[in-house]
Amino acid sequence: MRLNDIKPAAGSRPSRVRVGRGIGSGLGKTAGRGHKGQHARSGGYHKVGFEGGQMPLQRRLPKVGFRSLKKDQTQQVFLYQLAQVKVDTIDLAALLEAGLVDGRAKKVKIVAKGEIERKVKLVGVLATAGAKAAIEAAGGSVE
Repeated sequence: MRLNDIKPAAGSRPSRVRVGRGIGSGLGKTAGRGHKGQHARSGGYHKVGFEGGQMPLQRRLPKVGFRSLKKDQTQQVFLYQLAQVKVDTIDLAALLEAGLVDGRAKKVKIVAKGEIERKVKLVGVLATAGAKAAIEAAGGSVE
């Protein structure tokens, strides 16, 4: 087998239908567009979801839910993950360097899940009440 011998499987690539080429082709005269109307004309167009003037489905149904634009900017880190941070003073830059948050994070909150054994100091990072109590019990502080 050579590259110039490769061909698609038989029947997998049907030939293009040539419309508007006379009665004998089966797609002459109106070329499969039917008679009159917007779709029969060149440039015939309507909006996606348009239902001929009837209230479209996406407008008939109620709005549901809420998508926060700040979702990507706020992230959470669990208490047990703080062991991965090498420095004792934990701020946004230290969490970013440890790979616990990504570059889009502007606010980070420490959540009480798991335990912390070492003494750490949180600076510019939020913490839940449980996480704050656990950090202070280990001898750390939250600013």
